[in-house]
Amino acid sequence: KNLLLLALATSNGCSAFQSGIIHSATIRRDNHNILIPPLYSSSTTTTTDQPKSQPRSGIAQELLNLALNSPLWTYVMVPQARASIVKTAESNGIQWMNAKSWLQNQLITTNDYSDIVYPAYYKQSFHAYQEGNLSYDAAIEQELASRAVGARNFPKYGERGEDVFRDSFDKALVSIGARICDCANDEGKKVIVDFGCGTGTSTRRMARQYPQVDELIGIDLSPYFVDVGTTLLKLAPNAIENGSGWITSIESDERITLRQGDMANTSLPSNYASVVNLSLVVHELPTSVAKQVVSEAYRILQPGGQLWISEMDFESTAYKAQRENALLFSLLRATEPYLDEYADGMQELREFIVDLFESTKITAATGRHYALVAEKGLESNDTDGDVDRVKRLEDYRF
Repeated sequence: KNLLLLALATSNGCSAFQSGIIHSATIRRDNHNILIPPLYSSSTTTTTDQPKSQPRSGIAQELLNLALNSPLWTYVMVPQARASIVKTAESNGIQWMNAKSWLQNQLITTNDYSDIVYPAYYKQSFHAYQEGNLSYDAAIEQELASRAVGARNFPKYGERGEDVFRDSFDKALVSIGARICDCANDEGKKVIVDFGCGTGTSTRRMARQYPQVDELIGIDLSPYFVDVGTTLLKLAPNAIENGSGWITSIESDERITLRQGDMANTSLPSNYASVVNLSLVVHELPTSVAKQVVSEAYRILQPGGQLWISEMDFESTAYKAQRENALLFSLLRATEPYLDEYADGMQELREFIVDLFESTKITAATGRHYALVAEKGLESNDTDGDVDRVKRLEDYRF
């Protein structure tokens, strides 16, 4: 049961959060007040050298495989795990049930999205939701789960745990040169585009951090997440403790637009954005799709613009060790269908980014996550090869 709680918690944040809930598998419980430090290593193991965590023989694995492919998973194990997450939330002052009920009452859930065509990879069960991200239930619970999981992983900070986690990425990005480029686009605007924005948690956060930006566009494939995020922006609720019905206070911001769409094909003009942000989204993509998304980011970025990526780091010591735990990783893969492909494809995707952009920097955000900043050159990048790649990559993780 504890392994299931971990796996469900790991995935329940959906596309805008994708947090480091895996921390709880190896976090040192002898000191609940310690923040998980960056893990350092004198050498790295490339993803091509890492074996996948394949199912193993043995009675425990066989029983787990049987459970994952039976109604026991859907009707018993998942509800129990969700109940545990709700309990964690409520015990940390996150009023999950009240907030969920309040938001459900604000939404018009009769919208018909049957005419939207989704990429095949997206029509999978994600995060222990049978319909994946294509449901109001998943969308409504995204920010609730994010706060609960933050409290679980950073118990010293309680309901602010998620903020501490996201702060670690913000600091890491800035440390390797994240910035808003000085020049505006052809429309005279400075624009941030947030790929895989979910309900807009990361979009709203960047709006607060960068008041000089004229426009922030969040793009997500799920119309349900976009609907929930847009509703929250319109309502601009205070937190429950301040007399409203939501778990956090949200400010209305006319600069923010959330839209349903494919981040691999945005239809935005070329050279339009100052920044393209991918916050804990890439691990939900097949490697081939991730490359398409990066290519689209490069196309819409202005010369001198930047791609920001915040992600799990399966090249870190902690995640590599965790991946070798076949039972645990079987559970994680049950809720994250592309996790193995992401882990194996980390180096391939990074080399793709380095070859495309003029400069790429990567650093540790936590002991299990990285932050990456890739900058588009002022002229087209027509160099390639291993020597040039080494020159254009600065890796500060280990």
